[in-house]
Amino acid sequence: MLELMIALLLKVTEDVVIVGPSKRRYEEFGMEIVADLWPGEGPLGGIITALEVTAKCPAKCRWNLIVSCDMPFLTEEWLMFLVQRAELSAADVILARSTSGPEPLCAVWRTAALSKLRPAFERGARKVMDGVRHLRAEVLDEEDWKRFDKAGRLFWNMNTRADYVEARRIVEAETR
Repeated sequence: MLELMIALLLKVTEDVVIVGPSKRRYEEFGMEIVADLWPGEGPLGGIITALEVTAKCPAKCRWNLIVSCDMPFLTEEWLMFLVQRAELSAADVILARSTSGPEPLCAVWRTAALSKLRPAFERGARKVMDGVRHLRAEVLDEEDWKRFDKAGRLFWNMNTRADYVEARRIVEAETR
């Protein structure tokens, strides 16, 4: 799944960084790997880790497309839309609200949001949406994302082995 996500992201951006529990675990993918500064503390720590890396880059990247690697039905078109929307936005984070609720693990985060997220994390925030509450968020509703989601699976993620098996079955059926 990570290999597929890397291939998708390389269609949208030239720089892909993997944030994970350890650098050695993902060496085989040939991407820059950053060890999560707070392993086991949830995805908010991983997001902050990514923003920390970007904030130190000499290129001064203003935005970060951050996606979870367990969303097999994301599309290049949707991700490009998010990135383009960010360039026009004054928000700190641009995320969709799907039928399941907010989707902060497929969002565009302003690098400068780090100055608000890190203190919230240090005060105990661990849920991503608890961090988002400290930011200016632009929330995209169904009218924004539905055109990229004809099959109703854009934000579907895999949380179990059964989810993985089902996603694989769908992908294989669609590629026949």
